[in-house]
Amino acid sequence: PMQTVSENRAFGGVQGVYTHTSEACSCEMTFGLYLPPQAARGPVPVLWYLSGLTCTHENAMIKAGAQGWAARHGLAVVFPDTSPRGEGVADDPHYDLGQGAGFYVNATEAPWAPHFRMWDYVVEELPGLLAEQFAVDPERQAITGHSMGGHGALTLAMGLPGRYASVSAFAPIAHPTSADWGRKQLAAYLGPDEAAWAAHDATLAMRARGFDGEVLIDQGLSDQFIDTLKPEALGEAMAARRQPGRLRLQRGYDHSYFFVASFMADHVAFHAEALGA
Repeated sequence: PMQTVSENRAFGGVQGVYTHTSEACSCEMTFGLYLPPQAARGPVPVLWYLSGLTCTHENAMIKAGAQGWAARHGLAVVFPDTSPRGEGVADDPHYDLGQGAGFYVNATEAPWAPHFRMWDYVVEELPGLLAEQFAVDPERQAITGHSMGGHGALTLAMGLPGRYASVSAFAPIAHPTSADWGRKQLAAYLGPDEAAWAAHDATLAMRARGFDGEVLIDQGLSDQFIDTLKPEALGEAMAARRQPGRLRLQRGYDHSYFFVASFMADHVAFHAEALGA
């Protein structure tokens, strides 16, 4: 059963934190959910926010500044954790693999396969739980994320046509099959066959099929990780496919939550329009 960790009034709605036993990840998982005041009158559209490396559900929930804008537009915002956690869950001494670094894939390799099934968790299990327990509309969903979470948002959106009305990302890991943040993790979770990695590379997915809606991406030009993130590869793929959307390069902004919070209003409004909120 789901347990309530906390619920706090925010912008007329409620910011909650909840735990439950996950079948997908075979462990206890924690997530945050902001319900706007409009949810008191009936189900509201859902915006998924996927966080980056080392984050839990809490980082974006506290630092990204999404709740006020979500309340204005009548959107629920879900903040899942970035990986399974706890005793018996595989981990790695490096920050970019293991707990806190799930990369939103279903792992097939040892020791990760028993728990690291974040694709199924975000796509199937958690949406079902939300629809059962809260006033959210499972037919109206959009997705965004930061860094590793931007990678997840883009790959989920392109991998599941018709699921999300819109997708956006803040400084996503845009071409992981050719980057330090990507090759290590995809090999560890999915094995050495690089053909299995392609569905989890936003640039390759954009080249292959694109997204059946609008795309919005913000990338800071002072981002200390920009050479690893490779926004230019994704931009070239968008242009070649003539993908509707925008890739905005923001002068002076880095990789931090100050960057995310600076453009959160634009992203929430973008998704609200696509969702008809």
